[in-house]
Amino acid sequence: MTFVEFVGAFLDEAAIAVVVTDAELNRPGPTILYVNAAFGFLTGRDHTSLVGTSPRFMQGKDTRRTSLDAFHHTLKYGGRFHGFLTNYRPDGTKYRVEIDCRPCRGPDGQIFAFIAFQREVMRRVGRPSVGQAGRYTPTNISNTPVTAALRTMRVFEEVIEKDVL
Repeated sequence: MTFVEFVGAFLDEAAIAVVVTDAELNRPGPTILYVNAAFGFLTGRDHTSLVGTSPRFMQGKDTRRTSLDAFHHTLKYGGRFHGFLTNYRPDGTKYRVEIDCRPCRGPDGQIFAFIAFQREVMRRVGRPSVGQAGRYTPTNISNTPVTAALRTMRVFEEVIEKDVL
């Protein structure tokens, strides 16, 4: 069983968007190796058509270069990126997404892929709580068994790189 098949076996039906890319960060990469249906729903695209493309298709006018640079820098040096980006759907509507992206390492310690968990967020109304993530709240919350496993992995909890607003 390949890594992508293994991820798919657990996360195909997850309510949280999941994308796996190869480790090539320079253009035109990275290349998408796997996405689940929730990723297709989040991006407004048919998830079965996204393998082989680059996740750069979601970027647009309001996608901050500083955030993308922080994302790239963190992954380049083998770190875990947690931050927020503005992305776009095919009809041109923009949405805010929280991303928790982690390197996947082989037995030799080399990064062979990245796995990212994504969820749409919206700006909180009123006074935000303390910290970077306090400005946003998820647009929907899932309590599936997979969500409990992701909480155990601390998906969306540890901030390494912050969005520059």
